[in-house]
Order: sequence, then C-alpha cells, then structure tokens
Amino acid sequence: MTTSTATTTLSTTGGDIVGRIEAAAERMQRVHKAAGSVIFGQDLVIERTLVTILAGGHALLIGVPGLAKTLLVETLGKVLGLDAKRIQFTPDLMPSDIIGSEVLEDNAAAAAGQRRSFRFIKGPIFTQLLMADEINRASPKTQSALLQAMQEHHVTVAGQRHDTPAPFHVLATQNPLEQEGTYPLPEAQLDRFLLQIDVTYPDLAAERRMLFATTGTEERKLESIITASELQATQRLVRQIPVPDKVMEAILKLVRAARPGAGEETDKYIAWGPGPRASQALMLAVRAKALLDGRLAPSVDDVLALAEPILKHRMALTFAARTEGQDIPGIIARLASRLE
Repeated sequence: MTTSTATTTLSTTGGDIVGRIEAAAERMQRVHKAAGSVIFGQDLVIERTLVTILAGGHALLIGVPGLAKTLLVETLGKVLGLDAKRIQFTPDLMPSDIIGSEVLEDNAAAAAGQRRSFRFIKGPIFTQLLMADEINRASPKTQSALLQAMQEHHVTVAGQRHDTPAPFHVLATQNPLEQEGTYPLPEAQLDRFLLQIDVTYPDLAAERRMLFATTGTEERKLESIITASELQATQRLVRQIPVPDKVMEAILKLVRAARPGAGEETDKYIAWGPGPRASQALMLAVRAKALLDGRLAPSVDDVLALAEPILKHRMALTFAARTEGQDIPGIIARLASRLE
C-alpha cells in the first residue's frame, strides 16, 4: 500500500477522518510550539515525548540534572489539560508512598458496631501525567508497584481494585552519570517504556535564550490548548491511521534483524534483542509521528527516525561487542541503513 493508497483508504472508509486528522494535527502542532516557547533547545525531546503520549505509552528520559525534564512534564501537563504530579524516587520510598494506603476511620454518625471502617487514601500515582524522577533510585519493590500500574492502569489494595485516571502516562527519568547506590531497571520492566528519550545539552543559541528568559522578571503563562478528553480522542484517531505495507515490512525487517539468529553480525554483537512489543511500539509511534507532522500516513522515514529511541532499551550487547567498542546506537544505525 502506497501513501496515496493509504490516503484513499482514509477517505473512503473513515468519512470525515481526513478532516479530523488535519484538525488534530493543527492542535498538536500548537501544543508543540507552546512547549517549545518555554523549553529551549529540546525540540526533538518535546516531539518524541508527544509521540509517546499520542501513542498511549510511557517514556524513559535519560539526561543529567538541569536539562528541563521536570519543566517538560509541568509544561505538557498545562498545554494538554492534564493533571500532572511529580514523585522524587529515593531508596526509602515504599510502594504505599506512591500507590496509597488504607486508614482506619472512626465515624461517629454510623450505626453501632459499624463506626470503624477502612478508607483508601490515593497516592500521587493517581494522576494523568506522572513524573517519576530518578526511578532507578527506588527499591525494586517500589519500581514494580509503579510499573505494574503503568501496564495494568490500576492498582489493587486489600483486594480492591482502584483504576488510575484516563489518560495515564508516566515520564520517568534517570541520571546516566551516577549509578552507585541505584537499582537498574530489569530488562522486562524497561520493555514497558514505549520510548527511551535522550535529553542532551542545548546548543549555544538555545542556552542564550534560556539565560534571558529564566533570569528576568517576566514569567510566561501557559494555557491549556486541548483537554484530556480531546487528547483521548486524538489517541484513538492515531490508531485509525492506516500504515502502508512498505512501512509495515520495514518495521518487521528492522525489529527481526535486531535479534540474535538474524545474521552473523547480530549473533556476534547482540546478546538479546527486541520482542514483538517493539514492533507494536514502532507501529503506534510512526502513526503518532505522522499525525504530529500533519501527514495522513506514516513513511519509512518515520521508522528510521524512531528506530533508536524504541529499540535501544530493548537490546543488550555481547562481551565481544563491548571489547570491540561497539555500541547499541551504532548497531541500530547500521540495521536501519539497510531499509533506505
């Protein structure tokens, strides 16, 4: 299926879906622009974060302190009309600190024998956009509590199910420099994140703008551009965007080539590779990127652009690869170049 065929399919099977995609793209571009007016020099980070949210997933942000990761969550919460909260993960943080706990209440107005009852007090995880700051500093028990909620969209306390708000997205951060005293996320838990987004230093021009904008007296106020319900409608719309056969084949070829057993180079350098969840993530992410760019269907270029952030945390190098100075981004780049 070519892009033109995909567009025809949209027109004939979705009624006014073309107009809905164009309207949603215009709103999301305004969201991107508004976020970029506050967070300087991180356009790619903003784009990939919006792709993650539009695809209905969670993101792992890797970067040193001071690169506006917290500001990113606060800003996106405002412009997307979402309730946003932040949890600072520490080694002594317990699962109940983020999920919530039951307390025993004494109700004087209740009938005799029924005065005491348990009431569940929700923790900070019950929000629409959650920043899990330095997630690798918390114990595996607390990490698992968060990651279960990310996957299941609910928590269970004392046998009672409590659903998280909709939509529900987690943007977790990690500091790549200081690893002593941390608890690295297991591979199975890393796989729950749709994208791994590297937050790098801003360029000179962006840092100059940042100095003037953040050290003066003027404070920029952001307004909500869309609502939570409109965001959910856009997320559903993303799943309706058709994917051309060429793009689907490129996704399958790339993901399968990154697994051991796919070739001599892969066998030598890759200890374990991405599973089917990586293919699903790419399928959703390329659709989200197409909508964000105002296009009616994704292309192979979208697969190339999103290959690294989707695959890099789903692969591990062999000892031979490390001794030869190979790295995962370089291997992904070589595999992606075969799609061009």
